[in-house]
Amino acid sequence: MHDPHVTLRQLLLEDLEAARRRDPAARSRLEVALAYPGVHALWVHRVAHRMWHASPLLRLPARLLSQFTRARTGIEIHPGARLGRRLFIDHGMGVVIGETAEVGDDVVMFHGTTLGGTTMSRGKRHPTVGDRVMIGAGAKVLGPVRVGSDAKVGANAVVVRDVPPGAVAVGVPARPRPAPPAALVGDPYADPALYI
Repeated sequence: MHDPHVTLRQLLLEDLEAARRRDPAARSRLEVALAYPGVHALWVHRVAHRMWHASPLLRLPARLLSQFTRARTGIEIHPGARLGRRLFIDHGMGVVIGETAEVGDDVVMFHGTTLGGTTMSRGKRHPTVGDRVMIGAGAKVLGPVRVGSDAKVGANAVVVRDVPPGAVAVGVPARPRPAPPAALVGDPYADPALYI
């Protein structure tokens, strides 16, 4: 999930390219670099995360940097959260990612999603999201649950239990269901609630 040999520059370029590739409205890398708050929030998080882990003395500046970014983008990512490569946060407004959240590679999150906690105790209290997961607009994934690789979480679903790899979770509370046959899907980023 997290390769220590990848440079910050590589991560930033991958974030840029992931947004350009996944958003059909993106016309150029320059447009994405200048106008995409999800990319801006990720870029600042990459720096704040390194500060957070570099020294206890840098934790307050890292936290202040993340709060500045929240005010500018509407996206709140705690500097302690571990985010994988090529994450794409589409639109982004209202996204919240908590301190102990872990997000895999090639994940897509839409606006209004939360990777939040259900307790105020210390320790692992936020979700772990596998690789190639899609989390629909307004979805809440709460507590130290696991969302398996290749799973999809439908718009406005509330996930409070583990989601198996490849499953689709919809509803309140969300219940995992098998993914539909590939012939029914067509668009890999279509909201899973549309075909359940």
